Amino acid sequence: MPKMKTHKGAAKRFKVTGSGKIVREKAFKAHKLSGKNSERKRRLSKKQRVKKPDRKNVKRMLGK
Repeated sequence: MPKMKTHKGAAKRFKVTGSGKIVREKAFKAHKLSGKNSERKRRLSKKQRVKKPDRKNVKRMLGK
């Protein structure tokens, strides 16, 4: 069976940490920021772990 290719869209969006957790950026931080308060923008700039039901699919797309 041939090697599985990495899904390049997923590779740009997700990162596997050293301990094996999968992290992602939060949405809604690209534009139209003047209507959002600073607390919300600060919260959106932090990384977030991928939820349990999605981990299997993300790992498969990353080739892990």
